[in-house]
Amino acid sequence: MTESTTDRAQGQRARGSRGPSLGDVAAHAGVSTQTVSRVANGLTNVEATTRARVLASMQALGYRPNRAARALRSGRFRNLGVVMFTLSSYGNMRTLDAIAGSAATAGYSITVVPVERPTQQDVSVAFTRLLEQAVDGIIIVIEAHIVDRADVELPAGLSVVVIDSTERPDYPQVDTDQAQGARIATEHLLALGHETVWHISGPDDSYSAARREQAWRETLEAAGAPVPEVLHGDWSTSAGYEHGRRIASRPEITAVFAANDQMALGVLRALHEAGRRVPEDVSVVGFDDMAESDSFWPPLTTVHQEFEATGRRAVELLIAEIEGRPEPVTSTVLPTRLVVRGSTAAPPAR
Repeated sequence: MTESTTDRAQGQRARGSRGPSLGDVAAHAGVSTQTVSRVANGLTNVEATTRARVLASMQALGYRPNRAARALRSGRFRNLGVVMFTLSSYGNMRTLDAIAGSAATAGYSITVVPVERPTQQDVSVAFTRLLEQAVDGIIIVIEAHIVDRADVELPAGLSVVVIDSTERPDYPQVDTDQAQGARIATEHLLALGHETVWHISGPDDSYSAARREQAWRETLEAAGAPVPEVLHGDWSTSAGYEHGRRIASRPEITAVFAANDQMALGVLRALHEAGRRVPEDVSVVGFDDMAESDSFWPPLTTVHQEFEATGRRAVELLIAEIEGRPEPVTSTVLPTRLVVRGSTAAPPAR
């Protein structure tokens, strides 16, 4: 009786010999070894039904592509490194999720190295760790100004894409239009009739926070409106709450633009506790459009960012570099849009 491909592969494993080969998978799936190779290498020029049949055969036989051997042949590991600061932030996690999904679709895995402090030394250590992990390229998601500095050396000879910074002309960058988002938020409140808009900023070392603060200030100046002092926050709900308590005690404040939704949530709580109604007494706008913002009370008017598009675009640029199809080194700036909900209205009558 003729031994089946499955039985032969199982027998080889039981005898301690080599595992199933490309040829075994090809015979089991009824395709060529070249087709199995294309599927194993994550290439896209295979019909969906054929790819599914090959993957099913790989699973049935227990075939595992030899990543190390493949890398030696192709010079690629099909692994992307991600250097990221503040894994707990909403925007970073949404961006990372998009990076991981886009990489998987393209046949790449990712290795994430978090950076505890956005310092030159910590960033350099992260690069070293990723090089030890055999990556083909790196996406940097560190919004702090450390990456913008000319003395921060990014990995030489390795493809790099930077997210959340547009001050490195030597590397492709992807970012949301932070200035546009802050401008439309401020203009919205002024158009409702508020004399001015108070601002709770993000951390001092944050690139995004600096761009939002600058655009808020320039928008007020262009409108001839007073520019209040900046209330410095740290992206946290607690920071928004503490500043919200101060805002609640000052009846002349009728409009607040918080640099992210979490701080805006803290403001809403503080105003509610103090008996200041939103939006009847104070209007509040956030930034990010996090998934829960429409469930705040009242639902939060906020600036929507395209986190998913940012992650996808960064992966596209990086893989194009890796695979020898580089686009011109330029910045990709994705637009924002204002989502108007129940937390903004005209100011109270004087």
